[in-house]
Amino acid sequence: MQDYYSTLTGWMIPISRAMDAHKIDIVKALNECDISQDIVTDQESRIAAEKFSHLLEYCNKKLGRHDFSVLVAEQFHPGMFHALGYAMMSSNTLFDALERIAHYKRVVSNTCKLVNHQRNEHLVFEMNIFTYESTNRPVLPLATAETFLATIIRFARELVTLDFAPLKICFGYPTPRYDTSYLENFFNCEVEFGCSQTAIVFDLKQTKEKLMCGNPLITHSHEKMLDEFMARVDKNDLSHIIKNKIFELLPLGAPSQTEIAEFLGMSLRNLQRKLNDQGTSYKEILESTRKKLAMNYITQKHLSLSEIGYLVGFSSVGNFNRAFKRWTTQTPGDYRQGRNSS
Repeated sequence: MQDYYSTLTGWMIPISRAMDAHKIDIVKALNECDISQDIVTDQESRIAAEKFSHLLEYCNKKLGRHDFSVLVAEQFHPGMFHALGYAMMSSNTLFDALERIAHYKRVVSNTCKLVNHQRNEHLVFEMNIFTYESTNRPVLPLATAETFLATIIRFARELVTLDFAPLKICFGYPTPRYDTSYLENFFNCEVEFGCSQTAIVFDLKQTKEKLMCGNPLITHSHEKMLDEFMARVDKNDLSHIIKNKIFELLPLGAPSQTEIAEFLGMSLRNLQRKLNDQGTSYKEILESTRKKLAMNYITQKHLSLSEIGYLVGFSSVGNFNRAFKRWTTQTPGDYRQGRNSS
């Protein structure tokens, strides 16, 4: 079961840079941690989470410190998250970027579930770390969780401003017996241990401020790549396979559930049953895919409203207008005008 949990080899980009900067022999480290050099050169390969954590522990021991997590974060590169990193970098707001990584987190790792909660004036980016069934031990030790949260903040500083700081960092781990001041120094906020959750608390208003780097066209193209990648990562996840096929067919009109079943080589009843087991339906997947595409397209001024309706599979402008109003309570024209004026 330990080999089931894995992480993307893209993490080796900042890890190898941090190792090089602090004179740690990379080849020797990989051998000591039983990580193949061939695997780490393939950015779509995966490393067992146990080996990844072992590598971080190895580097801490080599340095005689505990702060290798923040040293890795300082070497942030968007490529470490595959196409997700670039989709996040072109997001309209930090809020959008955090939503994106929560949605596509399986691209990076299957060791946890990421959830964004809006609580009053705060956005809580929560990291629900899975545990091994046999021992109830967290799949990710503290150093690995630190590395991920520190990387998220380093990414946020690339998007917002270099002195960006969250409101609070929470760790669902006991307080370490060593000095953790390196965490306060890096995050520049309160860091608390022994919490009920591992999370970053943001100022909600700040996460929703528009970013200069926002580019919906680039984001959309990367999301198509991500859906294709996720379909390859987990061929049993029907919703992503179906979503990927809908993306492909929508400009020709919304595909029927029967057409999708035929594409998958299964009966309509079997498809419906499998989707029901996953807590969804074909109608829900089609609706969410259309909405997501429409919200991306509506910000692209060179596309007319009738073109957008066609691109998301509606046969008439009237049908598109009614669907868009159902999604946003506004017509496409009013929504675009409101965005332009703001």
